Amino acid sequence: MNLLMCFFFSSQTFTTVGYGRIAPVGFLASLVATFEAFLGLLTFAIATGLFYGRFSRPRAYLRFSDIAVIAPFRDTSALMFRLAPYKNNALTDAEVIVSVAIEVIEDGVPKSNFYRLETQLGKINTLALNWTVVHKIDENSPFYGFSEEDFKNTDIELIVQVRAFDEVFSNTVVQRSSYVTGEIIYGAKFVPMYYPNKDNQSTILDLDKINEHKKADLPVFSEKD
Repeated sequence: MNLLMCFFFSSQTFTTVGYGRIAPVGFLASLVATFEAFLGLLTFAIATGLFYGRFSRPRAYLRFSDIAVIAPFRDTSALMFRLAPYKNNALTDAEVIVSVAIEVIEDGVPKSNFYRLETQLGKINTLALNWTVVHKIDENSPFYGFSEEDFKNTDIELIVQVRAFDEVFSNTVVQRSSYVTGEIIYGAKFVPMYYPNKDNQSTILDLDKINEHKKADLPVFSEKD
């Protein structure tokens, strides 16, 4: 019975709800009650801050394709992946930053070289539909001269960061993704994932098609080229 009385006494003190018929008597009991009251206030303040920070933190709500592709692009080829918003949040001033880590062997020791990949369109005003990010493989690309076997046998990791302004949260949101060697498909291109509705009055974005792709022939260059 004394254990239950102490438990109820501590619960009332810790939660600062006040006392009924149980009240501290004497210096030692008052000291314990004061300590528990301060501890209770501190605990609830910390818990409130943690829960607020966890559930109120703005998110970009972006879905990335599970794969990246090496697709024909103009007179050469390009590395492509795509992303799309999956909620009604209005994202503006979206910017993408793409880096790559390529493992090379130097003096018999594996080493990762990091590069910043230039994209054809690094920033858009509004992200309403899907966005296909394109890195053209030219003389300035670290993938210049890579064959299909090179893409298969080289340890590659693409690191993607998208930053945008969310008008709902009135805050900047950031989301990250990455692609490794096994997720890069050589000689393929994405299938369009949006189409008009029956009345041609609006556009339907089919998120289930974000990974859909088909085989594509890449341009062949001679050794001289």
